[in-house]
Amino acid sequence: MSDTPENTEALWYVVHTYSGYENRVKATLDLIIENRGLQEMIHEVLVRTETVIEIKDGKRRNVERKVYPGYVLVKMILTDEIWYIVRNTRGVTGFVGPSSTNPVPLTEDELGMMGLDSEWEPVMDYEVGDDIRVINGPLEGFDGKVETINMDKKKVTVLISMFGRETPVELELTQVIKQN
Repeated sequence: MSDTPENTEALWYVVHTYSGYENRVKATLDLIIENRGLQEMIHEVLVRTETVIEIKDGKRRNVERKVYPGYVLVKMILTDEIWYIVRNTRGVTGFVGPSSTNPVPLTEDELGMMGLDSEWEPVMDYEVGDDIRVINGPLEGFDGKVETINMDKKKVTVLISMFGRETPVELELTQVIKQN
């Protein structure tokens, strides 16, 4: 690494944080970016969340949950200075990769699977009307039927039978597979 970046394109990196510090790290980095005028070097700081339905005391509630607890995604142009700023932010334990002193950006496939900006196209072997099984997330193991597919958002709406009722649920394309 050096102060003159070899690659002037901002890439996504994964930063490991103390558990429960994800939002604090994001807020601190956002403040540092604004105060030091680093908008051209650090483009985005992201804590991925999803809305899930939680049933507690017989009541249904929509709850925001972190998709990647303990991690913050940062889109930045990596230099020694930027690495030092991010690495030494309170709550950050390091970068994810083989060496925390030489972070590795996410690949196109990883970006696509995470739903971030990417040219990656998921491989789908199902279409509207097919029977599917949810393979990850809070509804893992549930079976359903594909109602709609939105390639722009990389989402699929599935009718899942819950409590004796068909319930439409929006999932990532990669969260479901076709049943044989």
